[in-house]
Amino acid sequence: MTPSTDLPTRKLRDLSVSALGLGCMGMSEFYGDTDEAENIRTLNRALDLGVTFFDTADIYGPHTNEELLGRWLTGKGKRDRVVLATKFGIVREPGYPMQRSLSGRPEYVRKSIEASLKRLKTDHVDLYYLHRLDPETPIEDTVGAMGELVERGLVRYLGLSEVNAETLRRADAIHPITALQSEYSLWTRDPEDSESGESVLAACRDLGVGLVPYSPLGRGFLTGQLKSPDDFGPDDFRSTSPRFQGENFQKNLDLVAEVQEMARDKGCTPAQLALAWVLAQGRNIVPIPGTKRVKYLEENLGALEIKLMPDDLARIDATFPPGVATGGRYAQPRS
Repeated sequence: MTPSTDLPTRKLRDLSVSALGLGCMGMSEFYGDTDEAENIRTLNRALDLGVTFFDTADIYGPHTNEELLGRWLTGKGKRDRVVLATKFGIVREPGYPMQRSLSGRPEYVRKSIEASLKRLKTDHVDLYYLHRLDPETPIEDTVGAMGELVERGLVRYLGLSEVNAETLRRADAIHPITALQSEYSLWTRDPEDSESGESVLAACRDLGVGLVPYSPLGRGFLTGQLKSPDDFGPDDFRSTSPRFQGENFQKNLDLVAEVQEMARDKGCTPAQLALAWVLAQGRNIVPIPGTKRVKYLEENLGALEIKLMPDDLARIDATFPPGVATGGRYAQPRS
């Protein structure tokens, strides 16, 4: 199915965005070679098709992804049509970009937004996320400093990423949290987990917070286009991910074969089926599949035309129950 130019919208609390956003990370890093001209074509095509929600972060590149969007946004009239989201809180060491630390300190909050605004060539960010929780800084202190950015007009809305329900509630008590970004897809259903307490999905619904799933296509695995671990170059993040290695790869590939069969029955692609499933989990959910190519952008947007019936959802759940994927999401950090 092909995408419509009249995309439906959804609400992240009080922030209205296109029902599918665009994750821009891969345009600069993590997924192999990039092409600036193709990146710009993809960004332009997304805007032309009605995508309003664009996601980046200061660590992507590092910094070069924000700079890319900054160059693109200088085009006439673009900034007013875009809901721009960026993130801070993961610190990449100068000269050693693979070394990471976390900071949610109030002084770092202020320093980060100033640098991001300069790179993005704008006077405000629409949605500003804490990228990862800093265990050394109380969430109340971080969100308090983020709230000051709203008061100054530098940020319109606040978000968090990959936090649990308790942390979300503590943060929301300090300043309204508009969106929570977490990995969520058929093969990563962690936001549904309530074994250790309230699930993230339930907390978002109760508070009215929007859930923004990143990697809703399982880092490309659910598209059915990946056939072997040899498909990745040495600079591709997925080459180090346990889910993409050895026996894990084949076991997960067997699951995707079933998704392909269900997609054929629905007359759509596996990617569209996987995205339609995420969209069906709640009206407060806005996935941000990432791509750097126009053809995949258009394919992804076609998911908005897919209507999954209760029997479709039951069949998908039977095939992809929570925890069915083999292997961890990330490689274990080196000691």
